[in-house]
This record gives sequence, structure tokens and C-alpha cells, in this order.
Amino acid sequence: DRTRKSGAADLLALFPPLPAAFSPPAIAAEILDRPRQIGMAMRAACPRGCAVPAGRSARHPVAARAVAAPRVTAPHPPVLSLRRRGNNVVTRAIAEPELKEVPLTNLQRVTVLSEALPFLRRFAGKTIVVKYGGAAMKDPKLKAGVITDIVLLSTVGIRVVMVHGGGPEINSWLTKVGIEPKFKNGLRVTDADTMDIVEMVLGGRVNKSLVQLMQQAGGRAIGLSGKDGDMLKARQMVEKDIGFVGEVIKVDPSVLQVAASQGIIPIVATIATDSTGQALNINADTAAGEIAAALQAEKLVLMTDVPGVLHDKDDISTKYSSLDIRKCRRLTEDGIIAGGMIPKVECCIRALAQGVKAAHIIDGRASHGILLELLTDEGVGTMITG
Repeated sequence: DRTRKSGAADLLALFPPLPAAFSPPAIAAEILDRPRQIGMAMRAACPRGCAVPAGRSARHPVAARAVAAPRVTAPHPPVLSLRRRGNNVVTRAIAEPELKEVPLTNLQRVTVLSEALPFLRRFAGKTIVVKYGGAAMKDPKLKAGVITDIVLLSTVGIRVVMVHGGGPEINSWLTKVGIEPKFKNGLRVTDADTMDIVEMVLGGRVNKSLVQLMQQAGGRAIGLSGKDGDMLKARQMVEKDIGFVGEVIKVDPSVLQVAASQGIIPIVATIATDSTGQALNINADTAAGEIAAALQAEKLVLMTDVPGVLHDKDDISTKYSSLDIRKCRRLTEDGIIAGGMIPKVECCIRALAQGVKAAHIIDGRASHGILLELLTDEGVGTMITG
């Protein structure tokens, strides 16, 4: 992943036009002048005139490390610069660029396609599991971007499995029927009545709406829950006061494999059954990790509402671009990885230990974050490897 050639992100330009921050004429010129050396550049000037210093770019011309971007102060809203991965790089922040749509010529479009060929070869036929949730499920524009990204990956021969939560929708329906949503240690307290609502909303309304959106975007999708094909078997968690909440003990991926082999995108609601047939609510991150392990996936992607693993949780400029398991353990011991990030990182580590090649924690609020994370050197989140 750290030696990938940047360029596939520009494949987005073949579909809806990208803002100038990601597809300025300068990038197009570089594509034409230096084939196979495409890089993402964040060189656009700030609306107030701040610019990247002459001779410097968001990607160092020699070393595989980040180049310090200019410091900016309020009122500039910061966004993450796209940096080359390697050696546990901590990214910096730069000023938000002015967004403009710049159409590409036909020659530039064809060039982008040819430069994407290495990515298409590498991931064709491989499996990527995406856990979808958080803000990306609530914002219609973000949701459309995620759906487009997944359909694009499927179209070029990558086997994508989507695993989804549905917290906000479940909370809404619980309130409508007069049940107060309750949580303990980050897990939903799920009594019998709540479990009925969870299964109805998660396996019905949310799941089927995602199937519809995927097919409207040109993909082929099938909606499933962990009950289908006996996919997810679980046992009730020890904490009895949280009700019908389970932990996965077995995954049968055969249904997913059959669907994916036919170019169909499985969309999985995280409801499992125990040995008695009782439905259990499963944490979506955990379910995605176990499914990825069962499928021996190339990648696991967890979409969250944070940019990735931060050295300082209040400073977006301290994001780790890449980590290994040993570094993750050390950061957890030091209290750097804390709170809600601990179970996400542990989920990634478990998946890696069971054969998944790489795990990624990305911000679901980032436009086209999946493609930028998977198909560029720089990425937009934190990549964790063994």
C-alpha cells in the first residue's frame, strides 16, 4: 500500500466533475507530461490568498514523508492535506481551497484511465469489506458519494461487501413508539421491544433503502442480514443488563461469496442469531471485522466520524497516516488511543490477526473518502497493517 502509484483518485474525473482542489489543470498537465507519476496535489490557493510555498508540494519529490504545509490561523477552516504514507507519518492541516469544477478534455480522460490500470490489475477479484455508518448515513450528499464509490469499485471488478449500522434511524423509530434509546459502554441496551425495532429498521428500512440507492447508481446489490444463510452466529454478551446484544462466534461467508462472485454487492445488516434462534444486535464495526476475516479480505474499511487515529484528539493536524499493530499497542498503553477509538482499533487488529491484509479507519464525512483512501499513496485516514 505504501508503494502505490497515485492516479486512481483522478479516475473520479471520468464521472461527476471534481472540484479544482483535486483536478486543477496543473494536475492534468502533470498527467500528460509524466505518465505513471501521477500524484494528488493540494496546491490550490486559500480564498484569502494563502498558497503553498514555491517549490513545495503536498507530496515530497524524493522522501516518503510528509512535507510541512503552511500554518494558517482562523478564520480559515482546516482540511487534511493528502500526504504520502510511510513510517507512521503524522499529517498536517492546510487551508481549505476554493472549489471549482474544471472539466477534463477527452485526451486527459483517456490518460487517467490508462494510469488507473495498475490499480485495476491489483484489486481485480479481491474483496474489500466496508463498514458504513455515522454521518455518512445521515447526509444525502455524503451517502450518494459513498454509494458511487462502491459501485465504481464493483464495476472495475473489485468484490465489495458493505456492512452497515443504522443508529440514528433506530433511535428515531424507538422515539416514535415511545421507547427511550439507552446505551451502556457504547453499546445499545436492547430489550425485547427494542430488538424488534432494531430488526425491523436495520434489516428492513435501512438495508433495503441502501439496496435501492446502489441499484439506482448502476450497481447490482442484494440486502441481507446475519440471519440469512446462517451467516452470523453469536452468543449473548456477558453483561446481561444490556439485553439482546451479541458477540460473533462464527461466520459462514458462503452466501456473500456467491453474490460477490456474480458481481453483486452484498449489503449486510448486523443482526445475528444464537444457538436457540434468538435474534441478537451486533456492533457493526465488530461484525465487519469478523466478516472481513472470514472472507480473507484484502482490506477492511471502517467509516467513522473522525479523520482517523489522532495523536491529539482535539487537533486534526496530528493524524497518523499509517500504523502497525505494535505502534497501536504502544499508543493505547500511552492513552493516545482512547475512548471510542479503542474498540475500532482492536477490531482492526483482530481482523489483521486473522488474515486481512490491511485495515483503514477513515472519516465518512470526507467526499469520496473510500476511493481516496484505497487508491492513492496519500490516503485520507489511518491505515493499519500487521
